Amino acid sequence: MRTLLNFIIRYSSWFVYAFYIVLSCVLLFNNNPYQQSVYLTSANSISTSIYGVTSDITSYIALRKTNEELQSNNALLEKRVVSLEQELKKYKGMAADTSGSNVGARYEYVLASVLNNSTRHPRNYFNIDKGYEDGIRPGMGVAGHNGVVGIVNVTGAHTSRIISLLNVTQHFSVKLKDTPYVGTLTWKGNDPTVAYVEEIPKHVKFKIGESVVTSGYSTTFPEGIDVGKVIGQVKAADDNYFTLKIKLSSDFRNLTSVRVIKDNLKPQLDNLEKYDNPDERP
Repeated sequence: MRTLLNFIIRYSSWFVYAFYIVLSCVLLFNNNPYQQSVYLTSANSISTSIYGVTSDITSYIALRKTNEELQSNNALLEKRVVSLEQELKKYKGMAADTSGSNVGARYEYVLASVLNNSTRHPRNYFNIDKGYEDGIRPGMGVAGHNGVVGIVNVTGAHTSRIISLLNVTQHFSVKLKDTPYVGTLTWKGNDPTVAYVEEIPKHVKFKIGESVVTSGYSTTFPEGIDVGKVIGQVKAADDNYFTLKIKLSSDFRNLTSVRVIKDNLKPQLDNLEKYDNPDERP
């Protein structure tokens, strides 16, 4: 208490000065309309700026949660699209439901964040924050917001390594969106925005800007996931085929989140492929 009193006595002149300053301001702004208007305008401007900064900070903090919710909704919508496309083919006689169950339940999606990524090497990989305890298994396809990005290579409990599409050892079964003709997608190891579709029959007609999508001829990716768009043609070694140059849909330099695709029919289909003789199948 003595310390507080000593402090007040020592700085009493400053307290008196501050009191008169505050009193003068109150009298000035209360009794003079012009000064009062200036004060209110300035105070409002300052408070608005403070609220704006506070709002920006709050919005930024909530951005991650909002982004995760959007990703989740997007995954549900994509699953629904795949379901509708499969059912449409079923009713048109283009595909059969071999499982005897709802085709819409064939594919599931697991959302994941990219932990690190590389694009500068001939054989690129990236890691995600989901592993075998999250249902991830080697061989599952991985897609970003705009299209195919890779295949699961190795899984840990809560992380997995993905072989990027930007890997010269990888090949993907793709097709021109509006044709039944299938080709092989490869990356040549240089430009991370460009890949090539090989083994397209020479008689197939195509247009610049035409979409290239997954063929669905494997358990890795369902049919119709975007891969890129045609930007040119390259002469192939075999005169019966040609090679298409495509602009990849995914921006691998800014890959932050992905969806891992789980095919619920994969175990059954893999089991069938073990038997070369149909009579030996269970």
